[in-house]
Amino acid sequence: MTDRIEADYLIETAFPPDQAAEAMAGEQSSGTFIALPGETPELKARAAARVEQIEDLGPVAGPSLPGAGRPDGAHRQARVTLSWPMGNMGLSLPNLMATVAGNLFELQWFSGLRLTDLRLPDTFMASCPGPAFGVEGTRGMAGVKAGPLIGTIVKPSVGLTAAETAALVAELCAAGIDFIKDDELQADGPSCPFADRARAVMAVINAHADRTGKRVMYAFNLTGEVDEMRARHDLVAGLGGTCVMASLNSVGLTGMLALRRHSQLPIHAHRNGWGYLSRHPALGFDYRAWSVFWRLAGADHLHVNGIANKFCEADDSVIASARAVLAPLSSAHPAVAMPVFSSGQSARQAHATWAALGRADLIYAAGGGIMGHPEGPTGGVQSIRDAWDAAMAGIPMEQAARESRALAAALKRYGS
Repeated sequence: MTDRIEADYLIETAFPPDQAAEAMAGEQSSGTFIALPGETPELKARAAARVEQIEDLGPVAGPSLPGAGRPDGAHRQARVTLSWPMGNMGLSLPNLMATVAGNLFELQWFSGLRLTDLRLPDTFMASCPGPAFGVEGTRGMAGVKAGPLIGTIVKPSVGLTAAETAALVAELCAAGIDFIKDDELQADGPSCPFADRARAVMAVINAHADRTGKRVMYAFNLTGEVDEMRARHDLVAGLGGTCVMASLNSVGLTGMLALRRHSQLPIHAHRNGWGYLSRHPALGFDYRAWSVFWRLAGADHLHVNGIANKFCEADDSVIASARAVLAPLSSAHPAVAMPVFSSGQSARQAHATWAALGRADLIYAAGGGIMGHPEGPTGGVQSIRDAWDAAMAGIPMEQAARESRALAAALKRYGS
C-alpha cells in the first residue's frame, strides 16, 4: 500500500487511450483544457494525478453514450489506473469522491467511463469511522449466533398507520422473525409519523422480548436532515431499539458521517437509487468501488440485491457485491459489513445463495416471500429457515421440502 490514492476505471474513447487517460488525470487534479502559467513543474510534481497503468481492451462497435467527441471515430475500451497524492484532498471522504468520481464522467473525451475499484492508504482509512458493529456486532444485538438473519420488510410499503404497523410487527415477532425493516418509502409522513411508529413498534418488540427473551431487530428509517436523524436515533435508542436505517443516496456522505459519529446503534444502509449510478455498463460505478465510501462512512449493513431478483442485476454481480462487503478493507478497518439480500427473495433462493456465497453472514430479507406465503408470515419465516438449514447441511431442497410443509408450500407458491 502506497501513500497515494489509486482508482481503477473502465473507459471508452475514440481518442488514443493514453491521451484520454492524461485528460482524466489533468481534469481531476491540477490541469484543465488549456495550459496555465501557474501549473509549474513543481506544482505538478506536488499535486498532479498520475496515470499508473493502461490496458487497451480493443475496439468496440460504437459509442455507448451520447455527447462524446469524435462521434465518427473508432471507439476503444481500456482499463486505466490513476493515482493522487493525499495532500490534494486531505482526510476527507466527500472530497475523495469529488476527486475520483467527479467531472470526469462528463468529459467529451469519453463515450463511457466507470469507476471499478478504489485503494486507499491506511492513514486515510484510519481517519474514517467505519462500521461500529458490522457482522459480529449485529449478531450480538440480534441474538443470532449462526446462520443468516431471517428478515422482512414492512409491507405494504406505505399506507399503514403506526398502530397497523405495530400489529403486523407483533405477528412477525410471533412468527419467529429475526429482523424487520421499514420500507425506504416509509419515513415520517403524516399518516405514519416516525415517533408514533417507533413507540408503537417498540412497545410490541419489548413485550415480545419480555415474554421470550428474543429482541427482534427493527431498522427504523430515520432518513432526513442531520438534526432530524439524530433526534430520531435518540428516540429509537431510548425506547430500546437496536437498529436504524438511512437511505444513502438521499442523505449523502456528510449525512451518513454525521449519523455514524452520533449513533449508538447499527446502521442499516439502503442503496435505493443505485440503478442510476450503475445500470449502464459503460457509466457510473462498480459496486465494489461505491461501497468503499459507505463502509468507511459507517454502514453496518449494505444492500446487495439478491439471487434471481426482481430487478435487472445478474446473479454473479449480486454475489460479487456481497463478497466485496464481506472482505476487510484493511488492518485499519478489520470489521466487515453485513450484506443484505432482498428484492424478490423467498425460500426458493436459499440453496443458490448458499452455494454461490459459501457463508451465511448476511441478512436475508423477504417481503412478499414471507407476507405472501400461503400459511401467512409464520409459514413464510419457517419456510426460509428450513430452506437455509437444509442448504447449509447439504440437504437438497426437494428432500427438505418433503420434510417441511412450510417449505413445500413456499416452493409451490413461488416456484422451484
